[in-house]
Amino acid sequence: MRSTNTPQDGASESSAAGSTPESGTLLGEALRSTRVVAILRGRSGDHIDAVVDTLVDAGVRCLEITMNTPGALDAVRGAAQRHGTSATVGVGTVRTPEQVDRAAEAGARFVVAPDTDSDVAARVHARGLGYFPGAFTASEVTTAAKLGATAVKIFPASLGGPGYIRELRAPLDDIDLLPTGGVTLDLVRPYLDAGACGLGIGSPLLGDALDGGDLGELRRRAHAFLAETGAAA
Repeated sequence: MRSTNTPQDGASESSAAGSTPESGTLLGEALRSTRVVAILRGRSGDHIDAVVDTLVDAGVRCLEITMNTPGALDAVRGAAQRHGTSATVGVGTVRTPEQVDRAAEAGARFVVAPDTDSDVAARVHARGLGYFPGAFTASEVTTAAKLGATAVKIFPASLGGPGYIRELRAPLDDIDLLPTGGVTLDLVRPYLDAGACGLGIGSPLLGDALDGGDLGELRRRAHAFLAETGAAA
């Protein structure tokens, strides 16, 4: 994971690299070790702690808890306290600078955004967090890179599949891409072979776990995804 992109002028004066050395190192190691970002988005926060603990115990090291999940920030705070450096936890669906602040104060190490908002990017860098903005077209990916993206979330990746990632990587091979949306088990290796630095995986991994589903099945799915990436679970 290269993290070679730097913010464009005005995006940040306090953190040109886009993250503190500690935060950036932990995030990079977490993504390199498993290539999976587990996306936790639920209608209820009742089971989120158990889901986080199961995923981490299964070997998942990078977890995104979306801002619109009830109790998201409390879950981030709790996960950081329980797992320390064993897991790198971030907040997703971040759309405003104020949400960046709340994520940072809860202990998040990165934020995931659905778009490329320069005000959000500036606050992310000022807070020293990793940054995964959402994009789809080559122009949007380039904009995200100029805003200092750690990696660019390609969403919805299912619209183009691995072939689209391969085509994007041809002219943009200096930008790390994180396909997200519709990444099923059978697509893990094709996406990685196409040049993805990692994968954002939601419902194909989580299933019904956040609604109280079988945690043993969640563990089995996590092991299966990690096996496809070549990570040791």
